[in-house]
Amino acid sequence: MGMSLWYNISELFSQSMGDKERERYWSELNRMNSAILLIPLFLIRYGLLLLINKNALPKAAFFPPMRGPEKVMHWVYQASTIMFILYMFFLKIRMGAFWLYVGLTVYTLGVLLFALSTISFAKPNIDGFNQNGLYRISRNPMYVAYFIYFLGCVFLTQSIVLFVLLCVFQLSAHWIILSEERWCRNSFGEKYVRYSQKVRRYI
Repeated sequence: MGMSLWYNISELFSQSMGDKERERYWSELNRMNSAILLIPLFLIRYGLLLLINKNALPKAAFFPPMRGPEKVMHWVYQASTIMFILYMFFLKIRMGAFWLYVGLTVYTLGVLLFALSTISFAKPNIDGFNQNGLYRISRNPMYVAYFIYFLGCVFLTQSIVLFVLLCVFQLSAHWIILSEERWCRNSFGEKYVRYSQKVRRYI
């Protein structure tokens, strides 16, 4: 199914394809279930992370102690993530020419950033403090990658509901990040403070 998606897209750019045949490919793309877009998410989040460093898998699922509103936002974060993923199974890929360019560009960028940030996450320093790879540019590259990845899915499905879920996801993720940064300051002290002064929270 995944190969069929990229094959059909590549065929759309074929100079030898007639208008009727190109129209047929557009129709096939518009009938594809958008859940296919989630495949890289699970392959990278679990497969790649496990392949590079199996000890990083439970670390990626770790949430630090939270205070006040952070506890509520933690559940909002979990719920919005699950709802986003499940809702993808009820959507189709809907692409006109404009959304094809925009959606695939954003989606591909999200996949690439997610893979690179996952590799960086899996290779921290000896003390567990991570300043490698994309962590030199952003303190939270995986969250940035998630947002871009999911935004690509929104463009490719043109779903307002999915966009609302993404906004809720990102808002709640910000509160999760605040709790994680507090944990990092308590764990790494002045080293993390200096790092946070040099590197932005997002981009």
